[in-house]
Amino acid sequence: MNRRDFVLSIAAGAAAASLESAHARPVPPLLDAKGARIPVGMDNFAVRALGLKGRALVDYAANLRLETLFITDLPALGTMTEAGCKDLGKAAADKGLQLLLGSWSICPTSKSFKKDWGTAEEHLATGLRLSRAAGSPYFRVVLGAREDRRTPGGIEARIADTVNVLRSQRSLAQDLGVKVAVENHAGDMTATELVSLIEAAGKDWVGANMDCGNSAWTLEDPLQALEVLGPYTFTTSLRDSAIWETPKGAKVQWTAFGEGQCIDWKAYFARYAQLCPGVAVNIETIGGFQVEFPYLEPGFWEAFPKKPAAEFARFLALARKGKAATAFNANDAAQQEGELKRSIAYLRDVIGLGVKA
Repeated sequence: MNRRDFVLSIAAGAAAASLESAHARPVPPLLDAKGARIPVGMDNFAVRALGLKGRALVDYAANLRLETLFITDLPALGTMTEAGCKDLGKAAADKGLQLLLGSWSICPTSKSFKKDWGTAEEHLATGLRLSRAAGSPYFRVVLGAREDRRTPGGIEARIADTVNVLRSQRSLAQDLGVKVAVENHAGDMTATELVSLIEAAGKDWVGANMDCGNSAWTLEDPLQALEVLGPYTFTTSLRDSAIWETPKGAKVQWTAFGEGQCIDWKAYFARYAQLCPGVAVNIETIGGFQVEFPYLEPGFWEAFPKKPAAEFARFLALARKGKAATAFNANDAAQQEGELKRSIAYLRDVIGLGVKA
């Protein structure tokens, strides 16, 4: 190689390295409406196959340099005592983590309701007390799942039953200083329906745990659902979704952030920053399996008798530009960890989220 070729090769290598560095360089921090960085955390359900509980979950989230740890399953606390939860909350705080608590259905007529924690009222009261002890300002609950849309009275009846349970514990919640975040869960409620529940229960102490993945299960564009739920949101459990058309309608497979290929996450979080200041982005990746929504077949719309055409049209637009995803074992621990870690990297380096990053 002569001198000229040598110099050119060095220049080309430097240029390539510069381009690679520029591509890898994180974007500037995305600030919310109050001028603050947006915290990033994890929902423990994202790595459920690891079987982590209590302090082990705290250490796991701290090692990922997260800002929040959302334990949405009471057994994952590793304790059911207020003293134990107080110790866990302190351990989290010592590692720079805000601990958030949650549990499951508080609708006594839901097909998803379990009596593991007593009556619906007792379940809610237990969660409120444990949240106070752990230092969680919110306790997340759910109504049920998409099967409840076909129960007697439809989803409106299940909403009314849930509101009654919430009202029964309002005084306790206010005494403890803990608010309730109700999730749009597993296809049970649309964003508008969840808002109706919040307004009926009292938006001064009941808000939303916003789940953009579950919005796809109610045939909503997550960005449109954000517009509706954003002002009511206390907490989040978020992930990406692949949505694509099928001969029967459409399929949805939840994915790591940035891998669904049909949702504009830069636009989503730009709006999130305006509507949800101070609300952490908690990652709840639940990938691997696919669910079909056969809206071209008879009987499907009995579950959505009031679905606005404009709302469905936005979902349909996502499905038409989406691409099929590849299914995998949703219970594989390595797959779960991979989706969580890729999501953290995407939110930090592409969107600009995170405080510690």
